[in-house]
Amino acid sequence: MTTSNGAQLADALNPGVRDVLKERYGDLLPGMADTVIDMAYERFYARPGLDLKSRYIATIAALSAMGAQTAPQLWINIQAELKVGLSETEVAEASW
Repeated sequence: MTTSNGAQLADALNPGVRDVLKERYGDLLPGMADTVIDMAYERFYARPGLDLKSRYIATIAALSAMGAQTAPQLWINIQAELKVGLSETEVAEASW
């Protein structure tokens, strides 16, 4: 179950993401929105040990290395990176 920490982080970085996921996939995959918020934001991005900027640099580098099939995820994560304070230069360097 998603805790308030993961939900708050998701809302701060991608406002409305839960509602979008529920609208698109809720009928076919009930609970998917909560699972995505829990896994991505609570268990990955909000965990201790590495600051949020560093986690996003690693995410962008990994998605870039995986190729064009990750374009939608890359776009969402680049927008979030900018919100956590990375510069456009840092984003470009991480993805190059």
